[in-house]
Amino acid sequence: MWVNPEEVLLASALWMTERANPYFILQKRKGHGDGGGGLAGLLVGTLDVVLDSSARVAPYRILYQTPDSLVYWSIGHGSSRKEITENWEWLEQNLLQTLSIFENENDITTFVKGKIQGIIAEYNKSHDIREDDDTDKFKEAIAKFRKLFVMPEEEKLVNYYSCSYWKGKVPRQGWLYLSINHLCFYSYLLGKEAKLVIRWADVTQLEKNATLLLPDMVLVSTRCSEHVFSVFRNINETFKLMEQLANIAMRQLLDNKGFEQDRCLPKLKKKDLDARAKSERYRALFRLPKDEKLDGHTDCTLWTPFNKMHILGQMFVSTNYICFTSKEETVCSLIIPLREVTIVEKADSCNVLPSPLSISTKNKMTFLFANLKDRDFLVQRISDFLQQTTSKIYFEREITGSLSSSDDEVGTALFRTADEWCSLYSCFQAKEFLKEQAWKNHFTEYGQGVCMYRTEKTKELVLQGIPENMRGELWLLFSGAINEMATHPGYYEDLVEKSMGKYNLATEEIERDLHRSLPEHPAFQNEMGIAALRRVLTAYAFRNPNIGYCQAMNIVTSVLLLYAKEEEAFWLLVALCERMLPDYYNTRVVGALVDQGVFEELAHVCVPQLYDCMQALSVISTISLSWFLTLFLSVMPFESAVVVVDCFFYEGIKVIFQLALSVLDANIHQLLSCKDDGEAMTILGRYLDSVTNKDSTLPPIPHLHSLLTDNGEPHPEVDIFKLVRSSYEKFGSIRADVIEQMRFKQRLRVIQAIEDTTKRNVSEDLGTPFSIDELEELYTLFKAEHLTSCYWGSTSNPMSRHDPSLPYLEQYRMDLEQFKVLFALLFPWACGTHTDDLALRVFRLLDHNADALINFREFISGLSECSCLNVQHSVFCVVKKMHTPDYRTYMRLWNQETKAKLENMKDLPKLNQSQFIELCKTLYNMFSEDPSEQELYHATATVTSLLLEMGEVGKLFCSPARRTDEEDEDERIPPSRSKQESGLPHSASIDKDWAITFEQFLASVLTEQALVQYLEKPVEIAARITNAKNVRKVGHQHMSVSDYEISLSG
Repeated sequence: MWVNPEEVLLASALWMTERANPYFILQKRKGHGDGGGGLAGLLVGTLDVVLDSSARVAPYRILYQTPDSLVYWSIGHGSSRKEITENWEWLEQNLLQTLSIFENENDITTFVKGKIQGIIAEYNKSHDIREDDDTDKFKEAIAKFRKLFVMPEEEKLVNYYSCSYWKGKVPRQGWLYLSINHLCFYSYLLGKEAKLVIRWADVTQLEKNATLLLPDMVLVSTRCSEHVFSVFRNINETFKLMEQLANIAMRQLLDNKGFEQDRCLPKLKKKDLDARAKSERYRALFRLPKDEKLDGHTDCTLWTPFNKMHILGQMFVSTNYICFTSKEETVCSLIIPLREVTIVEKADSCNVLPSPLSISTKNKMTFLFANLKDRDFLVQRISDFLQQTTSKIYFEREITGSLSSSDDEVGTALFRTADEWCSLYSCFQAKEFLKEQAWKNHFTEYGQGVCMYRTEKTKELVLQGIPENMRGELWLLFSGAINEMATHPGYYEDLVEKSMGKYNLATEEIERDLHRSLPEHPAFQNEMGIAALRRVLTAYAFRNPNIGYCQAMNIVTSVLLLYAKEEEAFWLLVALCERMLPDYYNTRVVGALVDQGVFEELAHVCVPQLYDCMQALSVISTISLSWFLTLFLSVMPFESAVVVVDCFFYEGIKVIFQLALSVLDANIHQLLSCKDDGEAMTILGRYLDSVTNKDSTLPPIPHLHSLLTDNGEPHPEVDIFKLVRSSYEKFGSIRADVIEQMRFKQRLRVIQAIEDTTKRNVSEDLGTPFSIDELEELYTLFKAEHLTSCYWGSTSNPMSRHDPSLPYLEQYRMDLEQFKVLFALLFPWACGTHTDDLALRVFRLLDHNADALINFREFISGLSECSCLNVQHSVFCVVKKMHTPDYRTYMRLWNQETKAKLENMKDLPKLNQSQFIELCKTLYNMFSEDPSEQELYHATATVTSLLLEMGEVGKLFCSPARRTDEEDEDERIPPSRSKQESGLPHSASIDKDWAITFEQFLASVLTEQALVQYLEKPVEIAARITNAKNVRKVGHQHMSVSDYEISLSG
């Protein structure tokens, strides 16, 4: 191919000249091709790999040089002699004579460079190739990656790094290629080539470790092996990228939407992943909607009127928000939705306040930022986003006083009851009044609503407890649910209307659990409260069918309804399920299992003396799910648990971890003396039952969990506020970013464990002649082919081929193109050029519901039948299943006729002449390219001749009445598919009176030993599985399967 002219100083270094003329030189890289160039060639090849030379991919090149110049220009390179020769011949035919006209060498050089650049531009235009910001070096790396590992264009290379791979005790220096779906390594040292390919979806562990020998190394583990990489130039950058790619793969295993999102991107580069990661951190930090994307951030200062200071921090700007956080996390943070902004203006600069920017909001607050590096550009970006925002119609909502605005809400009804009860307890009312006053003073000083300054004092007020009548307002504010509610007016009402009268599995489960949701609370002892709970849960199930409904959602939602209106409770539930507790409430509670693993890891670090005891009793895994899924609401008295929810909405999941660790720490001595898990659970249950909230104005509510404990000595009362404060004092150092790092590690383990469980259940549920190990290997290959099609495209939608809600045997499905790949590798009848035709016939047979997809159960049933060693069964498969024009209609008729006597061959329907023609074609296709092909063809010809004679003789004994019945049956079997598949004309020449029985066909086959041996030859499925693991089809090429061992050649 032609390349933009690039100057070359030494033309002969490591290159050999093959052709030359006065202006151009064609060269080949030393060490390439036959002969290899001896020791020099080996050294050159090694240097090319270590130094990342493009010569590994393009070992031929063309140089331009004027006769009197010492400077050469590279104008073309090629991966093969044929490609480079075509370019050379074009130069000789089109440029040589033209160049002889010029007198000035500079003019010649300018002409040649311009001509080559023009050719490249014309090629790009004709092939619709757009210029991008990839460097030439990266483009070369992409070409190497695809060539070395036989990857299609759909596989996007993200980045590549120089490193060493440790095979045993020997390091191999080479290059690590990180693509969206694979980790690949390549090394070439002194004639020895090494390759490694690992699919990210197969990674079970990814760790960055340090030893005395290897201070910086990355360990990549799969189910069957471990791989160590070291000697990175920037190990932190490399490991971070590896984490991002592995995390994407895990998300894709959970949700097929990830495949569609990544496939729609034209390119996925490291900077794209970095931008995605930054946006995720940005959304998590400020509790923003999940579709918000960070546009940029810059250092600045913020004037804080409450303490008259300029606070150093960072400003973040996105499509709909301007946010700020101080360098010291707890000092100050700020969220300004652009829908609230009225004025953005540049203030006058001075020495004290350089490059200031003033932002005013609808609630009369003004925020002053300064020390902005590029203020003009920032103002322009904010102005652009403001124009987009003002063009939308937003639902304006006044937060203050929202809880008392309606009398028909379940929350309002509850608080009336509480107020009547509270009149008897003036001391409680006094405490509540003081809390309210403290919050009102805080609003006066720091602002109210979404644009409030959030400081250490805000956190202190939350820890002291949120007043009952402010709880809903502040939950909406701190969770970020207020933003989604404000930008989606009418959304909840529409969902409720659409979901009314609709019934599915989720609504059935909701109905079953409605009366189990805080049944002891008066708000849910009447139809009004139950109806509100039903509407919220059903609306969310329709919003997010991937989650639908999960147990524990009813408990959490019922508490939300006590303090918020229906629509507010709905958006709080959205914030919980989709942002604050990700993947908690799906069918496999993956998020809760991940955080269970994080909790175990934190317990090992924070309470090491208790960890071994808890692991031996399996207590941590038991308690963590119930504690985390319901935010302690199901294990702690209600009036105490809502304080935990207060802190959770403000600080996030770290509060739950801190509190859980604090509970273990408070009971450490009793737990160490436990003999079994029952005793440990009793101790923890009594402790949590004793947690009280002495400031609560609510009437005493019976606690369900306390009713289930035994009648032993009650635990002394524990104040919830002291418990929460203790958790901050002892375990408050746990940071959110550390939790996310732990979550990634545990997510790999949990999702792979779920996949292993699925594979094991699949193997146990199938009754086949294959062993458990063989079934597990077949399931792995089946799933791998599904993933491959998701990566690189398919004729069907990935979401239609994987449904986690289905039974294990039916979760993964494949279409015809995928089936053809596995048919060629595993089925005994796959041979030669007719393999695809046979695969089509088998696929149509297995596709019982005619949806153009088959699941694993159907796949195994087909493979087991084709692998049967019984000649009678094999003949039956060929005759009665693979050759019929419309097999479904035929099989239905056959099933009806033989329902009571399947074992009796005499009761099987006869084959007519058109079906017999299809049968003959099937047999000839099966034998194509078999080692005994000629002998089998001869035997088949003998059998078919004999059967033709039998059919003719049979016509003489066929009664007219019987003939009429068979003609009617033939009319019910449409011949259209026969014409399409076989290409044989369906004409009146087909003799409808001609027919043979299955007995006749079987007897004729048994007379030919070659056919008997072929149909009864042993099928070594284990060997076929091994071969399939080592060879995987990619398009029309072959490559090694994921995670194969280092291969050496040379």
